[in-house]
Amino acid sequence: MRAPIGDFDDAAPATERLDLLGDPVAAALRGWQGAVPAAELVHVDSDPELADTAVFCETYGQDLLEQSANCVVVAGKRGGNVTLAACVVLSTTRVDVNGTVRRHLGVRKASFAPADTATAETGMEYGGITPVGLPESWPILVDARVADAPHLVVGSGRRRGKLIVPGKALAGLPGAVVLDGLGA
Repeated sequence: MRAPIGDFDDAAPATERLDLLGDPVAAALRGWQGAVPAAELVHVDSDPELADTAVFCETYGQDLLEQSANCVVVAGKRGGNVTLAACVVLSTTRVDVNGTVRRHLGVRKASFAPADTATAETGMEYGGITPVGLPESWPILVDARVADAPHLVVGSGRRRGKLIVPGKALAGLPGAVVLDGLGA
């Protein structure tokens, strides 16, 4: 199979690669009910040492930098309550944590969640966290430019491999909210 973007030697429908995905991602694909068929999500195999976006793009094609999205876990605090959420933005932008995220979550303070919290709460590997398969109670904040993208490279739940996903599939995830200006 040829991936819809990039030039990868090893690409297949993600539903055929469940063993290479993080457990929560594989479970989400098994129960997929999105408007975009699960078969349109593609897994591309890649070296886990090259999982970070900049290194990945240097290795697999610099043009992928414009076609990649990062999923970061944020912790919003108000009083003694902590709300965890995911933010999905183009890799060429930064999450507006102190503006858009804080206001949307209705919290007093928002910051990136510590790596150990992000991995423990998602069940995914750091450097491979993806919005697919996140806890259903979490808000998933998706930048409007992500939602509008034909295809994007995102994590697979593991450092090894990536998913290529239509932006509208990310916008249609349970708990997803599309926001203008999430990525600045």
